[in-house]
Amino acid sequence: MIRVLLVDDQTLVRAGFKSILDGEADIRVVAEAADGKQALTQAHEHQPDVVLMDIRMPGMDGLTATRHLLADPKLTGTKVVILTTFDLDDEVYGALRAGASGFLVKDTEPMELIHGVRVVARGDALLAPSITRRLISEFAGRSGRPAPSPRLAALTEREREVMTLVATGLSNDEIAARLVLSPATAKTHVSRIMTKLDVRDRAQLVVLAYESAMITPKWLSGD
Repeated sequence: MIRVLLVDDQTLVRAGFKSILDGEADIRVVAEAADGKQALTQAHEHQPDVVLMDIRMPGMDGLTATRHLLADPKLTGTKVVILTTFDLDDEVYGALRAGASGFLVKDTEPMELIHGVRVVARGDALLAPSITRRLISEFAGRSGRPAPSPRLAALTEREREVMTLVATGLSNDEIAARLVLSPATAKTHVSRIMTKLDVRDRAQLVVLAYESAMITPKWLSGD
């Protein structure tokens, strides 16, 4: 059973999402919160697998709450999905940098919401290749030309190759096909990379790959 915490200051939004998610046999909304402070309290009490977190809320906002939640060693098994009205903004990118596993726009289709919760619960990032490209192109270049990160020195050449493919949005199966590996081997490489770089999931790998100059928007677009 996937345990979900809903965080949004609008009661009707929470009610709509809860109705959709509770209709699935493998998903249950275990708690709700109207702001970031309540979210942290409910997360500690209920230990959810997935938190659907609104960005803009009174009091403690979703970005601040996400940073606190994902830095808490007692909540290492909890994943955060950002809820936003706008599909790309600075707060969303900041949340991904803080460790969020992806984002959903609030007017998403019910099946996309359900799929997103399941994807994140199993440990994958909720970032389609098109969204990956747009995020990188729109925001990562704002801080100037990225510089190589010393953290990457821990990776083997093969692991760098795998990380680059992860950052373009490829799944483990697609990486395996591209590099002529078994899916299990590709998955092992990805897991080792995340362990070596101390990142929570693929979303953070995408951000780190760009900010470490492993990939660029031009390279991603194929220009």
